[in-house]
Amino acid sequence: MAGNEIYLLWILAGTLVLLGLAGTILPMLPGVPFVFGGLLVAAWIDNFQRIGWPTLTILALLTALALVVDFVATMFGAKRAGASKLALLGAAIGSIVGLFFGLIGIFIFPFVGAVIGEFIERRKLGQAGKVGLATWLGLLFGALAKLALALTMIGIFVISYLWK
Repeated sequence: MAGNEIYLLWILAGTLVLLGLAGTILPMLPGVPFVFGGLLVAAWIDNFQRIGWPTLTILALLTALALVVDFVATMFGAKRAGASKLALLGAAIGSIVGLFFGLIGIFIFPFVGAVIGEFIERRKLGQAGKVGLATWLGLLFGALAKLALALTMIGIFVISYLWK
């Protein structure tokens, strides 16, 4: 590869990783998969000489784990509070609608959706608020777990890259 191509690929890799880190908090971006994509591009730049398939397999497994954690954390938070199926559906709809309202919508609408769904199901405002809060805490935990996994992936990549 020519020098300019290598620089452009490093810029692409770095951009994907940075977008991925942002996406661990913002659900409109596939955060951890972007991080993995950026690290894969970085490994490809030197034809996988420094970062081989064992490291990439670990990074892929961490990516899959992050996707599972994101889903499970939200559902666990809601289920732990005794959420109804309608509350879970409301939280999911709220998550999608929240994407159109920026960062505040991302944090508020899943809560509102869970509260509305739970209130429609059980007609108890106190229970609906409890479910909404638990769902929001699940989303927060999921985002923090994804961020931790993404940073772990970057750490593994850097150590493997510098090790050789």
